[in-house]
Amino acid sequence: MQIAQVRGTVVSTHKVPSMRGIKLLLVQYIDEEGQLLPKYEVAGDLIGAGVSEWVLVSRGSAARIEAGQESKPLDATIVGIIDTVNVERNALYSKKEAERLS
Repeated sequence: MQIAQVRGTVVSTHKVPSMRGIKLLLVQYIDEEGQLLPKYEVAGDLIGAGVSEWVLVSRGSAARIEAGQESKPLDATIVGIIDTVNVERNALYSKKEAERLS
């Protein structure tokens, strides 16, 4: 899994039938210091994440492990919304703090 921030939405009205009903989000990956990396990816959202939230992204074959997703052509899936991240006893991210500052 990797940590990413949701940067926007992706709308595709024409897609393969197995992808119908899956919300697509544009995510930007985050490094161990909380800095945004120059890497973006489109991820299927199974949990209802919103723009600017930090999320957990499962990639590759692990992106299709969730029941009912096995036949979907997903390379990245958002599987969690992050509440806090701590590195070496230092708070790297807090959803409450981010919401307060917005």
